[in-house]
Amino acid sequence: KSSKSPKSPGPGKAGDAPNRRPGHVRGARVASPPERRARLASPGPSSSSEAREELRRRLLGLIERGGVVIFSKSYCPHSTRVKELFSSLGAECYVLELDQVDDGAKIQEVLLEITNQKTVPNIFVNKVHVGGCDQTFQAYQSGLLQKLLHEDSAYDYDLIVIGGGSGGLSCAKEAAILGKKVMVLDFVVPSPQGTSWGLGGTCVNVGCVPKKLMHQAALLGQALHDSRKFGWEYNQQVTHNWETMTKAIQNHIRSLNFGYGLSLREKAVAYVNSYGEFVEHHKIKATNKKGQETYYTAAQFVIATGERPRYLGIQGDKEYCITSDDLFSLPYCPGKTLVVGASYVALECAGFLAGFGLDVTVMVRSILLRGFDQEMAEKVGSYMEQHGVRFLWKFIPVMVQQLEKGSPGKLKVLAKSTEGTETIEEVYNTVLLAIGRDSCTRKIGLEKIGVKINEKSGKIPVNDVEQTSVPYVYAVGDILEGKPELTPVAIQSGKLLARRLFGASLEKCDYINVPTTVFTPLEYGCCGLSEEKAIEVYKKENLEIYHTLFWPLEWTVAGRENNTCYAKIICNKFDHDRVIGFHILGPNAGEVTQGFAAAMKCGLTKQLLDDTIGIHPTCGEVFTTLEITKSSGLDITQKGC
Repeated sequence: KSSKSPKSPGPGKAGDAPNRRPGHVRGARVASPPERRARLASPGPSSSSEAREELRRRLLGLIERGGVVIFSKSYCPHSTRVKELFSSLGAECYVLELDQVDDGAKIQEVLLEITNQKTVPNIFVNKVHVGGCDQTFQAYQSGLLQKLLHEDSAYDYDLIVIGGGSGGLSCAKEAAILGKKVMVLDFVVPSPQGTSWGLGGTCVNVGCVPKKLMHQAALLGQALHDSRKFGWEYNQQVTHNWETMTKAIQNHIRSLNFGYGLSLREKAVAYVNSYGEFVEHHKIKATNKKGQETYYTAAQFVIATGERPRYLGIQGDKEYCITSDDLFSLPYCPGKTLVVGASYVALECAGFLAGFGLDVTVMVRSILLRGFDQEMAEKVGSYMEQHGVRFLWKFIPVMVQQLEKGSPGKLKVLAKSTEGTETIEEVYNTVLLAIGRDSCTRKIGLEKIGVKINEKSGKIPVNDVEQTSVPYVYAVGDILEGKPELTPVAIQSGKLLARRLFGASLEKCDYINVPTTVFTPLEYGCCGLSEEKAIEVYKKENLEIYHTLFWPLEWTVAGRENNTCYAKIICNKFDHDRVIGFHILGPNAGEVTQGFAAAMKCGLTKQLLDDTIGIHPTCGEVFTTLEITKSSGLDITQKGC
């Protein structure tokens, strides 16, 4: 889980210094309020909200002036320790004793909003929030504190963002709008197959955008098949041209790459196509594709390096297999394909490849769509299986051999059972690995400056303002521990982070009830909790689950299956039947889910759904007429339209 923000230790905790005379600071020039009962916030605005906002602006103005700012209490031994430390370093300090000013309690409340730290001392050095007593001494022992003290205006940039994906670009552009000097470093290490791409990160280049476009290409194939039942007549044999599709999609992606670069230039953000790596506090090395090294410094950094596909670590995987990094720009049709994995990436890719008429097998180690609602996951898999995708359950590859070179060639895959000694050998043209992704955090020098990562996953623990274990380093996007790995989440958190860093807002990213959609042949949209998670959190007896199968009108004339599409809501019985889980399997699930996600943000209840008039005939209207509960055991199959 995310780590909490730095806090000072309480009285008597290990490492505390003995009590000294309160407020005694040897040698340090301490600028304190001229009167014991002085006020930081001058009288002015009449309303409490206006007064609070004025106080916040004054505090931020004080911090933005730079130097050492210590929010202290005269009797606090931990405050005394840090004041004596800065005195020994010969640093001039502005010390505000909160117990000696009229609005000290209000100041402490606003500081909590700004820093996520409740206790004193609360210390800033040259605009960087260092933290409390323990954090200040840790920074001193590591050398960070001395560097902060002596490099006030020597930084090249106010902010350097490492990573040019959705989150990084969002943060960089917002910081530039707020008048800050910003640099973005972005470098794509080529995949083992040699694939690389331009600015914009995974989503634009090898994720959401090309995935959705290929999904659309497959849906058009289905629409062509359906169209005959609606009276469309055509004699020409319908075939799919892989090269035509990939060329069109890559042209669109290049236009997006160009647009991102143009947007950075318009906002005066320096963009450098180099690999960023920390070498010491506040300093990074940028290495370009020619191996040339340049060094830059910044007051603050945002890590937004994202993730890359994982490999199996078996013979032949990096030599002969591809991943989603390679698929969307593959210059030839992949032919008979083995997709290894059961992630949403695996099922989405398998789905659209099968939609193009290819022979597709999915090799599953354990379960489909881990982390998603398992009833929905099973329905997704069942639909795919009924529509031509073969599933190999409970097997993992142990070796991949090349039988023939070519575009595509031929590969032999040796796999073994996860439940016994059985092995199988099969031949494919292409093997696509989609077994998960690894965070790009291990080779960017984080250990040199003390940024902690989860050693097992590579994820970065942060507090609720995206701050890492090093005060001036923040992180956004897929590398965050315990947060959704979704593009819109990275964009929102990056934008709000920049606003907080540079005083424009205190708003934090809300990671609760984030909607998402799996773009399998039959789309699966969801928001809130899975049924399994809801039972774990709220207990089964406290839930009411409403569900139904339904038949989209568009499917009726086309002769497609009834009782395949499915809708489900999970309600908390003891909170006015508030909807805590929303799930739909059907056409355009993403479009349907988006609107209901907004309603869930507003506290959607079952009664509110019942009171909402549906749009007929649509798939979304099914949620306004849900009547049958799972606990009733009643039949949910549909007999008509």
